[in-house]
Amino acid sequence: MGDGFDLRDEPWIPVRLGGVPVRVGLRELLHRAHEIEDLELPVPPAASGLLRILAAITARIARHDDVRLDDEDLAYSADDWFALRERILAQRSFDPKVVDDYLDREVPAGSFDLFHPVRPFLQDPQLRAECVDAQGKPNPSGVNKLMLGRPTGVNGAVLFGHFTDTAPVPVPATEAAWHLIAQLYYGPSGQCTPRRITEVRAGSGDAGSLRKTISFHPWAPDLFTTLVLAVPAPGDGLDFDHEDRCPWEEDELPSPLGVLPPLTWPGRLLTGRARHAVLLVPSADRTMVTDAYVTWSTHEPAPAARDPFLVLDMPKNGGEPYGRPADGQRALWRDVDALLLKSSDSQSQRPSALEDLPYDLLSVLRVRAYGFDQDGQQRDSSWYEATTPPVLQWQQEADPAMALHVARCHQAAEDVGERLHFAARLAWKLSTDPGDDPSVKVKLDRRKPGPWASSALGAFWSAAEQAFWELADPAHLDEPAHRCFVDVALWALDEALGAARADLRTARARSRARATLHALLRTS
Repeated sequence: MGDGFDLRDEPWIPVRLGGVPVRVGLRELLHRAHEIEDLELPVPPAASGLLRILAAITARIARHDDVRLDDEDLAYSADDWFALRERILAQRSFDPKVVDDYLDREVPAGSFDLFHPVRPFLQDPQLRAECVDAQGKPNPSGVNKLMLGRPTGVNGAVLFGHFTDTAPVPVPATEAAWHLIAQLYYGPSGQCTPRRITEVRAGSGDAGSLRKTISFHPWAPDLFTTLVLAVPAPGDGLDFDHEDRCPWEEDELPSPLGVLPPLTWPGRLLTGRARHAVLLVPSADRTMVTDAYVTWSTHEPAPAARDPFLVLDMPKNGGEPYGRPADGQRALWRDVDALLLKSSDSQSQRPSALEDLPYDLLSVLRVRAYGFDQDGQQRDSSWYEATTPPVLQWQQEADPAMALHVARCHQAAEDVGERLHFAARLAWKLSTDPGDDPSVKVKLDRRKPGPWASSALGAFWSAAEQAFWELADPAHLDEPAHRCFVDVALWALDEALGAARADLRTARARSRARATLHALLRTS
């Protein structure tokens, strides 16, 4: 391990092994992936990025009869590639010798060292000389800029703890590694630490490739199967003629002014699309990070690519599809139908990582979601992680009746939620405006929704999740869905009105609002 922080062997990745939370390095994680039940990294955007890194490594080390999962000859035959994946899954573990050969001999020395002086992991040591002030002195960004959840500049979100730029708190190297990964995938756009390469000190960059999105990963009972399924199948629009390399496999440092290399499969697709450059400044004993440089890595246009773990939504007015945005107020179950239905729907396409999954695993596969609620520039709101039950057994190809039933249940919940929002606003209007004639149509002002709408929706969506999962069962396949959600909405409306229901005017308003909810049952 020397004077650095070797990610191959330092225990920096939290996992659950034998029912116990432990931390492991890359080597132990890959050696024992078949024993590891779960990844427990507490920073969801870092976990999302780490899974892509591990999938790229898996493509190098997963092999059968010396044929690797990233074999370019298989890229032109989907059937052959899926057949190889089946044979690898049947082996039930990675070969420890192949793992060690890759980590110790197949990549340049020091590439997995977090603080290597020449080629630190996923970092650019050129920043020491390029991020300088007008006098040529070092101009680091500060450790708070590295750590997502600490406020810097216009980003006022404080997700964990209270920190200021005048008194930055060093962070353990393990946590710095998590946030390094998260920055490269989810980092902000706009103003950043200037980087002097030419006479111009450019200080603006682009957002990370996954910024403000939610990722969906097929999740097996063991990490080995999860990682093998995370390797994306060869797809259209990628370059198969050039050598595929991950950043830690490159012989030379990246050129920020050079042309971007072709987007190759699977390494560059998963790990080579960063728009940021980062360099960590370690403490003297290499156990902490005391400062960091965070700046732009390139101003070249980002190559078009479909990330295999994103749901793609189509703009209502046409245009290019975009990754479904993360929403900290939206529960995962509201996206389940997008994971089950075929991608022929013009409104959305399910993640390609959830296509062509092994049929014999569908009954045990869950879906792990990692979301980071952000705007497109600088502001971070919240991050979250969630896991579904084993719903992939209901994918449309395997069980079309259940897939459509789940979609109907979700649509019913959305219909009722929308009607509840209207009903709560209506109740507020009728109870507070004495000039309204109850016999005429009420005109609502969207700028004055009143306090009941938000409260009612909060209660509704929380309780609707339990109702959804009760309905999403083959035993309820033929049952209508609206009745259950209307009952939840009526309860949520009463919760929002609270003691105000005793007032005569409010009681009349409540009665009319409930009637609008009951009307859904006549039209569904």
